[in-house]
Amino acid sequence: MVKRKTAMNIRQAHRYLGIFIGIQFIMWTVSGLYFSWTDLDEIHGDHFKKEQPVQASYSELKSPSEVYPIDEITTLGIREISGEPFYYINEKELVNARTGEVIDKISEQDALSIAGRFMKDDLEVSGVSLITETGDHHEFRGKLLPAYVISYKTDENLKAYIGATNAEFTTVRHRDWRWFDFLWMTHTMDYEGRDDFNNILLRSFSVLGLITVLSGFLLWYISSPTVRKIVQPKKKKKKKKNRK
Repeated sequence: MVKRKTAMNIRQAHRYLGIFIGIQFIMWTVSGLYFSWTDLDEIHGDHFKKEQPVQASYSELKSPSEVYPIDEITTLGIREISGEPFYYINEKELVNARTGEVIDKISEQDALSIAGRFMKDDLEVSGVSLITETGDHHEFRGKLLPAYVISYKTDENLKAYIGATNAEFTTVRHRDWRWFDFLWMTHTMDYEGRDDFNNILLRSFSVLGLITVLSGFLLWYISSPTVRKIVQPKKKKKKKKNRK
């Protein structure tokens, strides 16, 4: 069938490929299992939030163009900050919808008030801090800064993030989310942004994985007694015909 030296080379290549990409295969499998067994709503921290955030209604609001006559208004939102209505104009200015007061950023107390509208009442706050920068692997990476981090007394190391300049309840992070984020990184092999499925590392390991599987099939073919029994009689018949 195949020369012994060729078979040994194939076997050796298959072995070394298996060792090289084996750890990544394990991570793909473990992360895939974790994803399939987890509830995304829990990963997002929905079980820490109120089903319906507390919403207030307002009256006697001034026109946005009246409180913000400086520039054209392209985007407009409304925020509740410690019981007061604020316009969030052009994604950069917080303007009191009643008085026209402009604020650069909200206070710690304002951040706690905003978080209280979204987070469950039985959660106890353990601390508040302001972050102005994050690294590539920070759990709040890619979000608007500065932001307030509100920590809660839980076994899950729960944290809520509130935008300091847009007064927005941005997200929550907890232990299960951090596990999910780590495994997602190993699954996509994007060790910076997490979500790039077209990175060279992932492509390379995918190709090597395919080669490893194909080499395994080839090894089975050249070493299978069943295949040898089928192939060898055909060769003998051809030799007999040539002698005649």
